[in-house]
Amino acid sequence: MTFNVTAALTDFTRRYVDLWQQETGLPPASSELYGIPSPCIERTGDEVVHWLPKPFTPSDKLSKVEDALDIRLQNSVHDYYVTQFAGDMSANFEGLNFSLIQVWSEEDFIRLQENLIGHLVTQKRLKLSPTIFIGTTDSDMGQISVCNLTGQVMLEQFGSKERTVLSADLAAFLSAASPAASL
Repeated sequence: MTFNVTAALTDFTRRYVDLWQQETGLPPASSELYGIPSPCIERTGDEVVHWLPKPFTPSDKLSKVEDALDIRLQNSVHDYYVTQFAGDMSANFEGLNFSLIQVWSEEDFIRLQENLIGHLVTQKRLKLSPTIFIGTTDSDMGQISVCNLTGQVMLEQFGSKERTVLSADLAAFLSAASPAASL
């Protein structure tokens, strides 16, 4: 079954929120985002913020990244990063634990674009094919990325040619990933 990235991310987020609410009776929580303003915030607790996703539709998507590097990014990556404001979400894909990076606020979106530019510049300098990160792993150098040439989702080691294809596309990857409540 084929879904677009927006629908697949929305579905994953719903499953993630449902898991948190089943296990805790509360929306997802993050201690890392405590004290940082966001339209997602539902409530705050003892050094933790509870959040729910909110729609996010910037007018220019990731065009600042494209303009800075004179590159055209995969449409799936644009859709992934501008679907919603949300906290990062823990997940599992075929035994691989990782965290899906999300945009927390307008300010966070600016920072994300700066980080993507830095990532792509580093790859160009190292003569690596361009990827756009969408998640982090437990390893300091491991990340989940979308290949900007093929649209495949891969596990890569930052700064190296070490890459393993995980899925043919981002929508399929999100649909197959399982949420994991990080309590």
